[in-house]
Amino acid sequence: MRTLVFAMVAIMSTIAFPQTLPLPQAITDPKQLTSRPNAQVERTLSIEKLYMTRAVGDTTWSPDGRTIAFISNMSGRNNVWLVPADGGWPTQLTVSDQRQSSPAWSPDGKWIAYQSDYDGDEQWDIFLVSPKTGQVVNLTNTREIAEQSPVWSPDGRYLAYLVKPKTSSTHEIDVYDTLMREVKHLTTGTPKDRGNYGQVWSKDGKWIAYTQTQAKGTDSNIFVAEVGTGKTTLLTEHRGENLYTVNDFSPDGTHLLITSNAGNSYENVGLLDIPSRKVEWLTRDKWEISGGNFSPDGKTVTWTANVDGNTDIFLHQRATGKTTSLSLPKGVNYLGGSQSAFSRDGTKLLYYHNGPSAPSDVWVYSTATGKSQQVTHSLMAGVRSEDMVEPYLVHYPSRDGKWTISAFVYVPYNAPRNGQHAAIVYVHGGPTSQTHNSFNRFIQYVVNKGYFVIAPNYRGSTGYGKEFQNANLFDMGGGDLQDVLAAADWMKQTGYPDPKKLILMGGSYGGYMTMMGVAKAPDVWAAGVPIVPFVNWFTEIQNEDPVLQQSDLATMGDPEKNKALYEDRSPINFIDQVKAPLLLLAGGHDPRCPKSETQQVVDAIKKRGGVIESKVYENEGHGFAKVENQIDAYKRVADFLQAHVPPAECGCSLNE
Repeated sequence: MRTLVFAMVAIMSTIAFPQTLPLPQAITDPKQLTSRPNAQVERTLSIEKLYMTRAVGDTTWSPDGRTIAFISNMSGRNNVWLVPADGGWPTQLTVSDQRQSSPAWSPDGKWIAYQSDYDGDEQWDIFLVSPKTGQVVNLTNTREIAEQSPVWSPDGRYLAYLVKPKTSSTHEIDVYDTLMREVKHLTTGTPKDRGNYGQVWSKDGKWIAYTQTQAKGTDSNIFVAEVGTGKTTLLTEHRGENLYTVNDFSPDGTHLLITSNAGNSYENVGLLDIPSRKVEWLTRDKWEISGGNFSPDGKTVTWTANVDGNTDIFLHQRATGKTTSLSLPKGVNYLGGSQSAFSRDGTKLLYYHNGPSAPSDVWVYSTATGKSQQVTHSLMAGVRSEDMVEPYLVHYPSRDGKWTISAFVYVPYNAPRNGQHAAIVYVHGGPTSQTHNSFNRFIQYVVNKGYFVIAPNYRGSTGYGKEFQNANLFDMGGGDLQDVLAAADWMKQTGYPDPKKLILMGGSYGGYMTMMGVAKAPDVWAAGVPIVPFVNWFTEIQNEDPVLQQSDLATMGDPEKNKALYEDRSPINFIDQVKAPLLLLAGGHDPRCPKSETQQVVDAIKKRGGVIESKVYENEGHGFAKVENQIDAYKRVADFLQAHVPPAECGCSLNE
């Protein structure tokens, strides 16, 4: 899909305000889905090669704009690396067996703050590392309290970060004085069903704006706190349920750049005038628009627009009201930088590009020339982008007729429409998340081997407005499961798959949906692969992290009052109906979906003599961060699928 490697000209297209984003082209007739011919494709993708492609994560500018610190797993672990902003050879800064994230470079350039946990347990500590010497200091060092998301004050003296004791359901905000080595609690006493996030400093260092979110995820507010006194002020008082999220402070301290669905039930970007508390809407689209940053001079603001799974970057001139978009390849283009995507002098903009044939890489856009420079290069030798498949965007009706469901469908090259292929329904987690047009190593692997894949954005997914996102509240595993089953229906109507060779697979909530699918619709599936799933609402709420416990109680209701719902939506209660062979993978330190959830399934299936394989990675959490575990896990999945539901082209027959 993408042939430009070292430089990309970002031609600016001007859009008259108010901006109206074009509707994407989507296939609705299953018979219109086609396999593209490609005489040059090689069936040589391997799990080892794909998972050795580098993963690039969070970024932060050096104060002089010459260097970028970023998270990468080039060493097999997510550590901090440095690379020149104009490109060059990256150097590893931290060496640790533990995963690290959220780097933030201090304004004086002396330190980079970051967070790190222990074997995926999400009990984060804040560390400092010297970019010159590599000296590392554990700033918080509290095993029973998680501190995360460090943000420096403009003068570099203070660090604001989130704090959550292990037994607490609430994130508070602390401010650490690096000079006096003292901690001040900026927020305290937050109700147990709410949490504080996304702290943003004013440019004079006197104020911190933050977002307080309700556990159900349907309501939030923006507060501003005076750092000196700790006095907080609510800026977004409203009736009903609306989401308000703070993105940035204007340089003059008079406005906040915010994202909210209060205008038209879809997330849009606005300027919140702090004195009057009035919002000037900059966008009014019916897609997911997310605020970015003010430029250092305050004249420009940025945002991203997620249109049905493809994301683009926009610049908006406040004086003229004109909005321009960076002309970038299709995929997921999003803003980087820990505290701003802009360099301190405003001449450069940090962003990532990620597409179906290209892992996430760091790019730098020049505001003067309109050109972009690729800074990191994630594809490894031997992995060709031309062997990967760009998915089709498809729309299909929900079974109850209430919704149009969006999905990405990956079709192997040169596949005959003969009704003999195997197909995977790949379910994202969340559920308040979304499948994007992004790089997925395992999907590209299985498609290269001849499997079809459909990845639906079922009701409850983000990106499609307030009503759609809230449609599965108090109905988890109900209507959303029907949307997943409808994805299988749609794939069968294309004429490509064998209806007896359908596979259900997903992680986290997608793992839960996989278990619900194989238990509630057992005749549909030839195999199931739940990854880090939960299977019992009662035990999940009892054993999960308190933050998620509050979220589940808010979205499922009281376990006693809604006992019948809890029982009906716990797939462990219907385990005797499962017919498909299962492979379950779990993390030993998972605080979200504890390994005991997986063990319940293993014990129950073995007791009745069913076919089940499982693996618990004891040094991992919710998902797998260590490269050797990623390779082992997905080789297991590949071998499991090959054994039980081989693709049509392999010349094998189904195991009886």
